[in-house]
Amino acid sequence: MFVVQGEGRGHLTQALALKEMLQQNGHEVVDVLVGKSCYREIPAFFKEKIGSEVTLFPSPNFCPSKDNRRFGLLRSIAYNIFLTPKYLYSLSLIRRHIQKSGADMVVNFYEILCGITCALFRPQVPVACIGHQYLFLHPSFRMPGRYPMQESLLKWFTRMTCWGATVQLALSIRSYPADVQQHIKVVPPLLRSEVRTVIRHHGDYIMGYILNAGFYQDVLSWHEKHPFVKLHFFWDKKDAPEEIRVDDTLTFHTISDTKFLRYLAGCKAYATTAGFESVCEALYMGKPVMMIPAHVEQVCNATDAERELAGIRSDGFDMDRLQCFSHEYEEDVEFRMWENQADNRIVAALEAAYDDYCYKRDSLAGHFLLSRRL
Repeated sequence: MFVVQGEGRGHLTQALALKEMLQQNGHEVVDVLVGKSCYREIPAFFKEKIGSEVTLFPSPNFCPSKDNRRFGLLRSIAYNIFLTPKYLYSLSLIRRHIQKSGADMVVNFYEILCGITCALFRPQVPVACIGHQYLFLHPSFRMPGRYPMQESLLKWFTRMTCWGATVQLALSIRSYPADVQQHIKVVPPLLRSEVRTVIRHHGDYIMGYILNAGFYQDVLSWHEKHPFVKLHFFWDKKDAPEEIRVDDTLTFHTISDTKFLRYLAGCKAYATTAGFESVCEALYMGKPVMMIPAHVEQVCNATDAERELAGIRSDGFDMDRLQCFSHEYEEDVEFRMWENQADNRIVAALEAAYDDYCYKRDSLAGHFLLSRRL
């Protein structure tokens, strides 16, 4: 059973990739729950491709700031406190689905309400948590240190998502040793098979992805100064038409999985608000990346990617910097070799977590029966 945080597209595409891996290894996804807020629409491609009925439930999420560029912390806290009654209903919903699904394992894609449900009700099945955010809890990972309070809150939030978990699979650009004490295993990113098989080439346009629609004006401003540079940007703005053609060299597209990958495979460089998944997709395809963080988690993503020479960080959509970086960029062969191990490592980690859970459960039951006999 999958429980997925529906913010952005990263966790959703991870769920699609894992479902494909599991099916190829003889497993079945029997139920899918997705947490969402009123600010986001769950992309149609996810509902079409996941292959199971999708149940949506209200879930805490960050609220955009007034300029709709970054997230407002105080606005988010007030908004989520107001919706607490709905979240209590969501806890009950998740619990019921775990009980009725008959699933042997729950896989949590960074959904905090799933973590709270597991902490409160202790479901009688193992729970595996998957997300790059669990790397932030690894003792070998260095946080940026730019926003100490927000980074501490991010770690606290991350720990809440994995309360009661049997194992945490930390998706990472590079390999780290396992942290046995915290049950953290570091594995390659969860990229869909289409990312590996799509035909890639270097075209004549820059591609981008913006999570918050407020960056629309930033892109327009740069475009007005550089009208001859071709730009294709994707966003998930609610109620936006499928395509907005500003002029001959600037087009905005609503998010679509196949279209997104096709444009990414053919671009000469990629600009994004530092979401982990799309950065890894670009890295696998050998595309130079510029990351513009919208909140503290994306600052961590961008800092990590910059350390690994996977891209550059910027405070805004200044494509001049990206074009300069692309001239000196070299493809990361090591990452491609690491990523090609994802299927085996991730499925093996989940199966090992299930076996370990069953062994401990059976050992405990045997010890209890022996104690009663004595």
